[in-house]
Amino acid sequence: MRHEPKLDWAYAACRAIAKREAKNFYYAFVALPVPRRNAICAVYAFMRQADDLADDESLSREERRRRLDAWLADWRGVCHGSDSSDPVFVAVRDAIERFAIPLSLLDELIDGVTMDLKPAAADAADADVAGNAPDAPDTYATFADLYRYCYLVASVVGLVCIRIFGYQDLGAEKLAEKTGIAFQLTNILRDVAEDAERNRVYLPLEDLAAHGVSLDSLLHRAPGTPPAANERALIAEIAGRAEKFYESAQLLLPLIDRESRPAMWVLVKIYHALLKRIERADYDVFSRRASVPMVEKIWILLVGMARMGLVRLIG
Repeated sequence: MRHEPKLDWAYAACRAIAKREAKNFYYAFVALPVPRRNAICAVYAFMRQADDLADDESLSREERRRRLDAWLADWRGVCHGSDSSDPVFVAVRDAIERFAIPLSLLDELIDGVTMDLKPAAADAADADVAGNAPDAPDTYATFADLYRYCYLVASVVGLVCIRIFGYQDLGAEKLAEKTGIAFQLTNILRDVAEDAERNRVYLPLEDLAAHGVSLDSLLHRAPGTPPAANERALIAEIAGRAEKFYESAQLLLPLIDRESRPAMWVLVKIYHALLKRIERADYDVFSRRASVPMVEKIWILLVGMARMGLVRLIG
């Protein structure tokens, strides 16, 4: 890692963002060697910036899109050699050069962030054509549609991360894609109630119909109302899909560079623990938001750090 004052300042800013915001990811970051940890924190901070711009509900969708476009134009300028006072841009530019991260992956990541803004293709005239009210909830018709969203917002992150972690076998890329799907499905299940309050339902409409669950029952329910039997069955089915995708994470681990495996292990362990919490709550994601207790995260991190120490000892 080059020790230039501006670069050191940029990475320090990104580490601070990750430590403050990355509730699950940061524990895995700590288990990485410093150069890789810095790069991962930079990518996380980049994602956080884009996400915050897209999710600022104090602004209209049009204004959010406008600000995101301006942010993206600034980033494009940095990619073409412009100087920047934004520490995140400075750090990410160094990280993508150092770890040969294709810019196309960051483009896909931004596409994923902006997907939640695109139903405002239902602005005015487009809303009439689509037959939707302008305030229609954001939904996904099929699991294939949801998979595409999960790929853009999570699998792409995985594809960026494994370039920082290091790998030789190209099979790691498909496994990283599926691991990202597992993580994002876990996030979606955890956040069902919170997303509904924001007029978003990520559970596929085809699955709601198959289980006899109405969209209104998710969007308009008294806070804390426990799920009915058919709602539990719906959540259980999607949790089962996530469990299948977690099998790819176990296959991915041995393909990652040895010094990065402990961090990958920590990340998988924490996310899978979150899914297990949902399962142990009998798929009640409405009464309380599932989370992995701090003590459990710290224990997982300590095991991961011990694994990293062993890797270094073996050499």
